[in-house]
Amino acid sequence: MTIESNSSHPPKPELKPEQDLQPDDFDNDARENGLTAEGLAAQQALAAISSLQSPQHTNALKRSTSSFKEHSSNQLLVKPRALIFTLLAIALTFIAIFINNSFLGILGTIATLVLSIAMLLPWLQDAIKEWFSPQDRTLLLAFMGLIVGIIGLFRFAGIGDSLLRWGKKINWEASGTLAEWFGALGQIFIAVIAVYVAWRQYVISKDLTIQQNLLTVQQNIITQQQTIDSYFQGVSDLVLDEEGLLEDWPQERAIAEGRTAAIFSSVDGSGKAKILRFLSRSKLLTPLKRDRRLGRAILDGIGGYAEDRLEGVRVIDLGVMLAGADLSQTDLRWTDLSEANLVRANLSGCDLVKANLSRTILYDANLSNADLNAVRLFYGSLEKASPRSRTKAPDYETGEHTGAVVENADFTNVQRMSESTRYYCCTWCGEKTRGTIPGGCEGIPNKLGR
Repeated sequence: MTIESNSSHPPKPELKPEQDLQPDDFDNDARENGLTAEGLAAQQALAAISSLQSPQHTNALKRSTSSFKEHSSNQLLVKPRALIFTLLAIALTFIAIFINNSFLGILGTIATLVLSIAMLLPWLQDAIKEWFSPQDRTLLLAFMGLIVGIIGLFRFAGIGDSLLRWGKKINWEASGTLAEWFGALGQIFIAVIAVYVAWRQYVISKDLTIQQNLLTVQQNIITQQQTIDSYFQGVSDLVLDEEGLLEDWPQERAIAEGRTAAIFSSVDGSGKAKILRFLSRSKLLTPLKRDRRLGRAILDGIGGYAEDRLEGVRVIDLGVMLAGADLSQTDLRWTDLSEANLVRANLSGCDLVKANLSRTILYDANLSNADLNAVRLFYGSLEKASPRSRTKAPDYETGEHTGAVVENADFTNVQRMSESTRYYCCTWCGEKTRGTIPGGCEGIPNKLGR
């Protein structure tokens, strides 16, 4: 039993005449039945897409076919026969030159030009399309047309002859004077341009200088922070033992104070504030209770060191390190500045919330616009509190000689000053300062006496 195939046999290709099988030397399109590499690849791609029956694939098939035809139409297939003809034409031209035959020379020259132009024309078209956009080609053609139109207008409309006749009537001697005036104006214009260029150079140089200064400031800030970090690490290694407890040898305290005094002279107000906060929160500025024989700081039994305001020893005694220092607009919250010498220091705009300023010398200091919320200026009761004395010891129970020296200090527009702080300042600041305290000092006696 035989099974007949439902598929029909493909028709045999018909033989075409010999002339149809001869491609032209300058054929711009590949023959429909020609099997070039690109045609074979395109046919395989079309066959793969045609197997998919969706409308999307059908549209993709059409786009691929059109793009392939467009790409193929721009290619020039130069056959070896055209190259041979071109070589023969070149040889004919040289032979005509050698034998001095004008007829052969003209024939070879024309043939060479025609064949060369035919081979270069497709490349030239592609180059123009690649180098010049359609808009550029349009503008180029428009400018050429404008130039030709102007030339034609002058040539055929008689404008050129009119200009020549008008030029003959001009008094060129007077025109020479006018030309000198125009030359002078041109020199003035050039001078104005030179001034403008110089001004622009100055502006650019100024901008570059400002940017360089900003970079320098940023670099200084980074360098300062690195210096402060090194100081923190150095002081920590110096005053702490292997168990993390405070050492108390006199030489170590002296070295720590020396390092602190040195770094205060090389940092700005913000850097000083960072160092003060570090030292204060580390209990290195607080007078600590000591072992009488060993000198070691004594623990308070609740996870810290015991304070001894009367006889305690500070790891670092600030002394006069901050006298006249500029600490304006800095953060000094919770810092222990007790007994520090802040004569003529600039504390304007500082955040002094809960700072300890007992027995601190604030003579002639600037505290304007500072935040004095919960600041401590004295110990004991308000009625008996008084500024520190050079000859008398402080009494931290009654408050005598535990207060800050606030004479001639400036309290203009201070923020959140408590009533007790206002009363103490009015009592001991003197007549010059009483007028700067917010709320006034009416009814508060001046115990300073001056």
